[in-house]
Amino acid sequence: MGRGRAKAKQTKVARQLKYTNHNIDYDRLREELGADTPREEMYPSTASEQESERAQ
Repeated sequence: MGRGRAKAKQTKVARQLKYTNHNIDYDRLREELGADTPREEMYPSTASEQESERAQ
C-alpha cells in the first residue's frame, strides 16, 4: 500500500515537465557545446588534405 501518493507525485512531475514552458537560451547552449567553432579547430586537417591545399 501507499503507492497512490507516489504515483500521483510522478504524474504531477511528468505533467509539469511536459507542459511547462522551458526558456532555453540556444545561443548559450551552442557556445557551451562548441557548435560555433569552425571545422578547422575541431578537426585538424590530415596530411592528404594539406597536400591538396598546397597543390592549389
